[in-house]
Amino acid sequence: MLDKIEELSEKYDELTEKIAKQDKVTDYNAFQKLAKEHAELKKVVEKYNEHKQLGKNIDEAKDILQESDDKELKEIAQLEIKDNLKLLENVENELKLLLVPQDPYNDKNIYLEIRAGTGGDEASLFVADLLRMYTRYAEIKRWKVEIIDFSETGVGGYKEIILFIKGRGVYSKLKYEGGGHRVQRIPDTESGGRIHTSACTVAVLTEVDDVDVEIDLKDIRVDVYRASGAGGQHVNTTDSAVRLTHLPTNIIVTCQDERSQIKNKEKAMKLLKARIFDFEAKKRQQSIDMNRKLQVGTGDRSSRIRTYNFPQNRITDHRINLTVHNLDKVLEGDIDYILEELAIFDQAEILKSVGLS
Repeated sequence: MLDKIEELSEKYDELTEKIAKQDKVTDYNAFQKLAKEHAELKKVVEKYNEHKQLGKNIDEAKDILQESDDKELKEIAQLEIKDNLKLLENVENELKLLLVPQDPYNDKNIYLEIRAGTGGDEASLFVADLLRMYTRYAEIKRWKVEIIDFSETGVGGYKEIILFIKGRGVYSKLKYEGGGHRVQRIPDTESGGRIHTSACTVAVLTEVDDVDVEIDLKDIRVDVYRASGAGGQHVNTTDSAVRLTHLPTNIIVTCQDERSQIKNKEKAMKLLKARIFDFEAKKRQQSIDMNRKLQVGTGDRSSRIRTYNFPQNRITDHRINLTVHNLDKVLEGDIDYILEELAIFDQAEILKSVGLS
């Protein structure tokens, strides 16, 4: 590990020299990329320098133990060795985490898609619960949330709803939410008090840049129609809602959030690119031999990742065997603890896969 860090330290010095020599920035994007790489390496180098200083302190204390006859001085040296060894272990763990390959999409905005699964009306009501949970969490994080498309039911739920969430580190936090979410509760219509089980699926798609996905406009069919709200009431009387169909993949997206057809088309096109990018990424992933036995954050919609048990106020994340009894708070957006535990588990698995555990 330390040999690898030494190489990174040398690279950091080279980048520092390059940046210092650039009097005028001719290519801003290239300079930004250089500056970002320099900033990331700086964290590793500073921690590595701290590691070397602790090692130096330990060596000096050991020399005192071997060379000095002063009993009191030797006791101080022994304490210093003990303290520095503990600090050294902490620094080494921090260095390992800094060496974990960073997800290049961590800073991306996302599309969050919630769809009702098995369970009929109860599943659609659970979509509304998850919608509230994620929007409240976004409020806490001061992220911006836009509704891209939705399909309401007559009972106050949704067949599906698609959100665009914009803010700092959105994907790094919510990338673990993709998968099957199961709910267990007693419906209001259940006279016998029996617990019903229903489910929803959540998909997390990163916003993509134009350079990430190339789409031939000839491959897209555009349909327009009137946007409608609950109960079939028309939001407006013009054909403002847009449906885009990507013919090669048969991926379909719709957007009816805006009153303007042009704006809806722009939003739908961005979502379509995200879906196509996700589709291609999954195809590539299938051809890769995964070294990790269990990977969170894959967004696999078929896997059951979490159960929400209302009678017991319990929530269980099955990927990390985490159970907490604060479902009421979780549904109000208090999900940071769960997401942090998932991130810790994910980092540990990555460390194993690269031989740093």
